[in-house]
Amino acid sequence: MSMSRIVSYVVVLVFCLGVIMPAEGAVPKKYTETITDENGDKLSLDMVLIPEGAFMMGSPAGEVERKDDEGPQHKVKLDPFYLCTTETTIEFFMAYYQETNTPQRTHLGDQPEVEENDDVDAITGPTPVYGDLTMGYPEKNPAIAASWKNAFVFCKWLSKKTGREYRLPTEAEWEYAARAGADTAYSFSDKPDSTILKSAAWYKTNSGHEPHEVGKTKPNAWGLYDMAGNVREWVHDFYGPTAYKEAAKNTPAVNPKGPKTGEIHVVRGGDYSSDPKELRCAARAFKQDWWQDGDPQLPKSVWWLPEMDIVGFRVACSVKAQEK
Repeated sequence: MSMSRIVSYVVVLVFCLGVIMPAEGAVPKKYTETITDENGDKLSLDMVLIPEGAFMMGSPAGEVERKDDEGPQHKVKLDPFYLCTTETTIEFFMAYYQETNTPQRTHLGDQPEVEENDDVDAITGPTPVYGDLTMGYPEKNPAIAASWKNAFVFCKWLSKKTGREYRLPTEAEWEYAARAGADTAYSFSDKPDSTILKSAAWYKTNSGHEPHEVGKTKPNAWGLYDMAGNVREWVHDFYGPTAYKEAAKNTPAVNPKGPKTGEIHVVRGGDYSSDPKELRCAARAFKQDWWQDGDPQLPKSVWWLPEMDIVGFRVACSVKAQEK
């Protein structure tokens, strides 16, 4: 074998090793988190690195279908973080429910929604749900009917199972990831091109009036599925109609987490019943009282939104917290 051919093979080998085995200290571009549930079954989440960067959060004054709470636009700087490529599935949520649920019922007035300082080793999970938790949907569909508190405690449970600190993404992180580098109304353009939208999202036009299995639409530029449509997604932040006005007073905002206090939390992304305007990257929504109409308890449960199949969530993980 000629020396030039040997050199060529060595170059190719080194390149491949560089791709497969990142340099020591390098942050992996993605990883798969796998747990074993109490039945011995393996369940996995695919996490992708969202790079550090800055963007203009919110919508410009002239954006079509814009709402007042989307502005003013303000600059935000974010550290890198990991985000799950898909919404949390029914299959994964059921594993959490089976391991942590408690027979004692908890009502809205009994506990605060924020549990930032709770001991991860003493997880009190959700109380029994009224009706069918899956609502008849397949296990690969997004988890539904969970309140913000339930999604928050799911992250605590996942953290305990894995040794990594999982959490809900902040509203700023969510929008940054949804845009994937775009500064247009939608991640692909300023207008809701129906051909592109139908391939990228389950929404009013193509959903058949129900949510679908995760990861079946076209991912955005950063490899994230269903950031628009399918189900709305809980984020960390409390909702405040003037939150952006406060944030814009000191820009750039660095790793913002929204208002320090509040009564309801933000959901993002629109759902399978949404019109295109609700699928814009800057579109905001929040918990509505009618979401708990299906709960016969008085007062209502802090854990569940019975019969609500339009709300789910996906998990995030800080880069520093990714290392076990």
